[in-house]
Amino acid sequence: MGPMDFAQIQLFRDIVQNRSISRGASLNEVTQSAASQALQELERQLGVQLLDRSHRPLEILPAGRLFYDFARDVLRRQQEFAVLLEETKGTQGGTVRVAAIYSVGLSEMAKLEKEFYARLPAAQLEVHYLRPEKVYEAVVEQRADIGLLSYPEPTREITVLPWREEKMVLACSPEHAFNGQATVRPGDLEGIDFVGFDEDLPISRDVERFLREHGVRVHTVSRFDNIPSMKEALRHGLGVSILPEPMLTEDVAEGRLRAIPLEARLVRPLGIIHRRRRSLPQAAQTFLDLLRDPTA
Repeated sequence: MGPMDFAQIQLFRDIVQNRSISRGASLNEVTQSAASQALQELERQLGVQLLDRSHRPLEILPAGRLFYDFARDVLRRQQEFAVLLEETKGTQGGTVRVAAIYSVGLSEMAKLEKEFYARLPAAQLEVHYLRPEKVYEAVVEQRADIGLLSYPEPTREITVLPWREEKMVLACSPEHAFNGQATVRPGDLEGIDFVGFDEDLPISRDVERFLREHGVRVHTVSRFDNIPSMKEALRHGLGVSILPEPMLTEDVAEGRLRAIPLEARLVRPLGIIHRRRRSLPQAAQTFLDLLRDPTA
């Protein structure tokens, strides 16, 4: 068997994870032709066929499954080695890669970033805002050290840590009939025009569960996958919505929207995710500690 390099091993892992040579090639920034040639060379070196390319998606053969497990172990150990090597050098630098849903809030991240640099001035913090399913992918594929998202679910590869709970409130324009009310009962929403989240989002299912448990049916006039678009719809008087209170702070302060407390409790849980059985780099561990206890 000839020598292999980490790039070859990572390419194979990504091809198998995505059941696609083209997707694996894209993730590794090589052409599909180059990825196919690398796969053929790997099979030649090992003297065995790893994948059945005649199937769509690709079928992983027994030898391919063995090599995939090996590839994952090697790449994990490589990353752990790099982390330990940096710590051995005594560096306080390093880069923390964070994947977060859009609605974590830029102001919240700005505060965290300021405190993080106060603790580790030589480090770098990279934050990428993604849809929830992409946050999971980034952490699983080790393109992010830490993920921040709502309604987090643990998996075989993902550990979940609680972060905080955000109170959900009724949001509407200042011209809406609810504007003068100090609170809103769930029953007040019966038949009302409602701006909702896309049905595939966990927050949408939670809001609909809340309404159902209180025997309320609303008239959903539109759905969105992000809070800024929902707030824009509310400002144009399309209806009301139920949103996390921290996401409305600036709009309320500037008179664009009203946030009215609900008489029944509803919260949005936010959580922290990272890979199971993976040692976080020191800088990432510092950021994690900051998230969990900002006063420490």
